[in-house]
Amino acid sequence: MRIYKDHLILSGSKVKEALFKFNELSPDAILFVVDQDDKLIGALTDGDVRRGLLKGFSIDSDVNDIIQKNPRYIKKGENNLEKIIEYREGDFRVVPVVNEDNQVVNVINFRKTRSYLPIDAVIMAGGRGQRLQPLTDTMPKPLLKVGEKAIMEHNLDRLALFGIDDFWVSVKYLGEQIENHFGTGKEKNIKIEYVWENEPLGTIGAISQIKNFEHDYILVTNSDLLTNIDYEQFFLEFIKQDADLAVLTIPYQVSIPYAVLETTKGLVKSFKEKPTYTYYSNGGIYLMRKEMLRYIPTDTFFNATDLMEELIKNELKVISFPFSGYWLDVGKHEDFEKAHIDVKNIKF
Repeated sequence: MRIYKDHLILSGSKVKEALFKFNELSPDAILFVVDQDDKLIGALTDGDVRRGLLKGFSIDSDVNDIIQKNPRYIKKGENNLEKIIEYREGDFRVVPVVNEDNQVVNVINFRKTRSYLPIDAVIMAGGRGQRLQPLTDTMPKPLLKVGEKAIMEHNLDRLALFGIDDFWVSVKYLGEQIENHFGTGKEKNIKIEYVWENEPLGTIGAISQIKNFEHDYILVTNSDLLTNIDYEQFFLEFIKQDADLAVLTIPYQVSIPYAVLETTKGLVKSFKEKPTYTYYSNGGIYLMRKEMLRYIPTDTFFNATDLMEELIKNELKVISFPFSGYWLDVGKHEDFEKAHIDVKNIKF
């Protein structure tokens, strides 16, 4: 994966240097001119160079003489998804991301990234994986390979595909292996930090230890899921419903092989012949506003279902996001075997 700094060029550089960079970046030949502190000054394309040469500039000229001085950009941390969709559907293929100090902190390439969601992602990867023993006796479950990649890497890559670049990974059992495998995330153009559980803290309790989230929205996911969820649609529905927490739900159908009677005080009012009922089960992926963290106790075993109950009790808005795409909880040996078959036919 290309590192975003490949798209940066220092103010005062020569046009000749920009041409060399264009050659390396093709077909994504656009540069963003920055100062010594990586603050955005302008943008430069090969078209700008051609126009500059026609005006009498040379390859030894300063790039600042021919740059676009008011480039489009994305502001990190802002909920500006409408602007991002506008860029993606327009002709703006490569766009810089700047922080509050106007420093370039990432570059989004919409040929390779579907969105840029203002979300911190927390991946819960501290479990023992007992049901997958003996495979997990010497390797943590998140690192078991499905196809060519570790289970957790499928999750990371899916989230990064939607522009999420701030990750937190909760680890405990054989966590050193997970930390050594993924490192800081630099090779994937993302940032990964690790949260260590001294004692088991449940399916969401560990995030009480994180005090420096980058965004106002937090996504929490189990590390052992395989799914092709569209995270942009998940976020848009969350915003549309003005929710406090959304949970991905998976449809589960139950067929009754007999007629079901509806009765009142012993009187039959109606009946359904061999009905099928659809229920929705917890899919292990949650999206919440950062303010909801205050309902999670510190250093206490606490599950995501405990959080949902607490929010409902306090009359906050918890919504279901029904999902009918691919979803698999790789929890048992038969699930692991199914994942190996599915990965050959489904693009995650």
